[in-house]
Amino acid sequence: MRTAWSLLFVSMATVGAGCGLRLQMVDASVRKPSNVAVYFTVETHNGAPVANLTPQDFRIYEDQQPVSILESKQTILQPEVAAIHYTLLLIDMSGSVVDSGDMPALIEAASSFGERVGPYQKVAVYTFDGSPHLTQVVGFGGNVRGGIGALGMRRPRDPSTNLNGAVIEGVRLLTQQMDRAPVPLRFGTLVVFTDGTDRAHRASPEDVDRALDNAGFETYVIGVGQEVDRRQLARIGRSGTFASQNPADIKKGFDDIGARVEAASRRYYLLSYCSPSRAGEHEVEIEAIAAGSSGRLSYRFNATGFGPNCDPNQKPAFDVHHPRPAPPPKVAQARMADQPPAPAARAGRPPEGSSGSTWAPKR
Repeated sequence: MRTAWSLLFVSMATVGAGCGLRLQMVDASVRKPSNVAVYFTVETHNGAPVANLTPQDFRIYEDQQPVSILESKQTILQPEVAAIHYTLLLIDMSGSVVDSGDMPALIEAASSFGERVGPYQKVAVYTFDGSPHLTQVVGFGGNVRGGIGALGMRRPRDPSTNLNGAVIEGVRLLTQQMDRAPVPLRFGTLVVFTDGTDRAHRASPEDVDRALDNAGFETYVIGVGQEVDRRQLARIGRSGTFASQNPADIKKGFDDIGARVEAASRRYYLLSYCSPSRAGEHEVEIEAIAAGSSGRLSYRFNATGFGPNCDPNQKPAFDVHHPRPAPPPKVAQARMADQPPAPAARAGRPPEGSSGSTWAPKR
């Protein structure tokens, strides 16, 4: 049961008609003595993640009146205190990949991907071929470069390609990992590399659709090879797809998707402050300002029992038992290798087609 000072209402608003920033609430914690913490994302109006904002880039208002930065002691907390992000990378090790001569480029590209995403998410690597099940290379949070480096010595158990089955099992593995997470907010990203299409027919495209419909996390695909089926890859890569028939684009594909995953991770902010209110219900607005654009989110809380001695660095108390609903991920169009990337936003705009979506975090 929630206490008198818990969050009562959440709403969101974007400043500017189609040109401002978009702030999306993930969760909020309101607790004594007067701590308020909000976990949210910041994006441009077209879904580009906005990274590298500082506490000074945010303005806090209570009942439409600005709250002093000095009085509120607003700060950005490390999100690890309440949230964890996992990335599962599935690598196609079918016969056409292993015997293509492109393994050195694949190993280096996948290793660089892990090093890029690793600082923000716990990365695991599994491989698939024509066999029914995935093969673990690196567990979540393990040594990605060391594990991937050993792939050059591996041979497929079955030279066919069980792409559909791999995606379904990847969804299951990532969901299980998120369910075991030790923090209230859990987020996942599934990234799949393949050089072609499903050949094993162990699972149908409709089976994949059903698995992804219930996944609750973002999915990306890197498809490089002569047999790339762009339509099938777009069905799997709902958050973004890189597709090319040129084997020389392996590194480009991993760099492209790696930039999107990194940027998506860095769009999250855990802003904490000490409220000056001491009683009653209040509307709070948080405004983000970046590169001449701004956006706000708002919510109401009850400050009954609030008092002094607030420490904004106190660990938030997110409600584990009442997850907040959020819109499902958008379906992104596939980006072809010969399409130029879109302009950057703040600390680096990933190519058009990256996800601007949010979802209900796992609890």
